[in-house]
Amino acid sequence: MSKSNFVKEYKLVVVGGGGVGKSALTIQFIQSHFVDEYDPTIEDSYRKQCVIDDEVALLDILDTAGQEEYSAMREQYMRTGEGFLCVYSITSRQSFEEIQSFHQQILRVKDRDEFPMILVGNKSDLEHQRAVSSDEGKHLAKTLKVEFSETSAKQRLNVDHAFHQLVRIIRRYNKDNLPKNPEKKKKLKCLMM
Repeated sequence: MSKSNFVKEYKLVVVGGGGVGKSALTIQFIQSHFVDEYDPTIEDSYRKQCVIDDEVALLDILDTAGQEEYSAMREQYMRTGEGFLCVYSITSRQSFEEIQSFHQQILRVKDRDEFPMILVGNKSDLEHQRAVSSDEGKHLAKTLKVEFSETSAKQRLNVDHAFHQLVRIIRRYNKDNLPKNPEKKKKLKCLMM
């Protein structure tokens, strides 16, 4: 199969506390429409093919439960995910404070010091209800060594950017973590006289 026919699949996982807009972000990205009513998710999976930096990518997106009663399911999807959108609501200090525990759990399950993630402050259209400043989000992202974006699922602001940026982060991570080419063994040459 030639490289031009090869479509790379990326397993993205959307994590965060309950009610932060994980499903609204995902559905806005997949179907380009905003879901207004809140219906707590247990687990939903979506697929979308798109072109990111001139490369076709098939995104397999897992929208996860934010409620604590489903926390036992977390490790399973964390094992299979290749990249994570860690979402909080800018209107909820509690959801912001929960991010560090999601981040730590991902690194523990992956047994890594770093892993492809992007910190997403959602609901940026609700500026008048803001409880977490943009600077606080940037500072936490820097502390966690991840990228940061503020989004609005309602206004479709930075939604595509967040998902596409995560794919770019995964690509960089995979490229940087490829096994190095082992040095070719030097062949001994015999010279008969």
